[in-house]
Amino acid sequence: MLPLSYAPPHPRPNTCPSHKPKPQPLPRALPFPDALRAAAAAAAISLSLLAGNTAGAPPAWAVEQPPEICRVEDDGRDTEVKAEAVTNEQLVEEAWEVVNEGFLPDAGSRPWSPELWMQRKQDILQGSVKSRSRSHEIITKMLASLGDPYTRFLSPSDFSKMSKYDMTGIGLNLREIPDDNGSLRLMVLGLILDGPAHSAGVRQGDELLSVNDIDVRGKSAFDVSSMLQGPKETFVTIKVKHSNCGPVESMKVQRQMAARTPIFYRLEKRDNDNSSVGYIRIKEFNAVAKKDLVSALKRLQNSGASYFVLDLRDNLGGLVQAGIEIAKLFLNKGDTVIYTTGRDRQVQNTIVADSGPSVKTPVMVLVNNRTASASEIVASALHDNCKAVLVGERTYGKGLIQSVFELHDGSGIVVTVGKYVTPDHKDINGDGIEPDYRRLPDLSEARDYLLRCQSKKLS
Repeated sequence: MLPLSYAPPHPRPNTCPSHKPKPQPLPRALPFPDALRAAAAAAAISLSLLAGNTAGAPPAWAVEQPPEICRVEDDGRDTEVKAEAVTNEQLVEEAWEVVNEGFLPDAGSRPWSPELWMQRKQDILQGSVKSRSRSHEIITKMLASLGDPYTRFLSPSDFSKMSKYDMTGIGLNLREIPDDNGSLRLMVLGLILDGPAHSAGVRQGDELLSVNDIDVRGKSAFDVSSMLQGPKETFVTIKVKHSNCGPVESMKVQRQMAARTPIFYRLEKRDNDNSSVGYIRIKEFNAVAKKDLVSALKRLQNSGASYFVLDLRDNLGGLVQAGIEIAKLFLNKGDTVIYTTGRDRQVQNTIVADSGPSVKTPVMVLVNNRTASASEIVASALHDNCKAVLVGERTYGKGLIQSVFELHDGSGIVVTVGKYVTPDHKDINGDGIEPDYRRLPDLSEARDYLLRCQSKKLS
């Protein structure tokens, strides 16, 4: 299962004077109390991949902007001083504090409360921690004591790999970063060294302005990542701004990596039915899943499909946002896709469809005990909104939300901070989703079921 999101370190801007500044030493890392505030700030944006832009917020270009103050973003060059910025004891306490602020109490198999967690901290920090490797061991054991298999420690090398996860095909990781006015900018938060984007001149901290001459202001990182995808060895033209004070540069980048389509489809006839069915299998949810599914739906409809079978069996998930966007294709405007709940208010969210459905014909969704995570979001959204019947076996039951936090020595921790709740307010985690049928029903039977479901919702 890929991480839900990457929470970048808190930026530390400095005003750029108009004249050439004197050489300055590398910025010093945040003192320890500020590190905890930075972790909180990171948590606040760590769900941006899941939630996208705030509903009803005007696009960036619709808001009158004050004169821009040129700032220099943190480009990660202070990495070498991070390890010396906090003591070993403070690093352990920093990890402890992230869990204390946001961990979902019922995610673990063992009882958790702020009081028990405080006692855990006191027990751990009774003596001094002699080395950085020892502090990492303590954090690992401390997180294991929660009894949550998804909450875990990441070494500096593992954290670096995760932050550079590439869903664009050109070797970069985009993140939505709010500016001083509340508008969102797409910043480069991770680069694959010597990858296509890096070789073309893109650097960490650059802002992405356009893709193939299409302005990306107001677009989500997920949507723009899909725009960057394309066949291997083809070219994409991007325009970037090098830091806030640097020049704007347009560059042609050759794609070296291409996400494989997870969509497989065919038109077929059922023995007991005269109508044609569009069968679509989704193996996983990746950056091109929505785009390829839209194409498959259109082709099958044009070929005469009167209803669809969506096969999510053995689909363990993938990109949560891809699952959410796919669910929206079948829902009415305003229908709830999923609720997210947690201790932190930033995690509490209601995600709704923002446009009408692409498909209005009945849908049957095939599920089994390996239908998990993003697949369960799609299945429950269509089922609870009376758009589909579920057929097969009870699903896996993976409904927890993880966020990734960077610690001050370049290591990180993955923490379970919330969970998914279906539109009918059922907890996915652990229980999974029970299907309506064990075997595919006739089309007329499925239609009757969905009509009864709709009538019940209206009453």
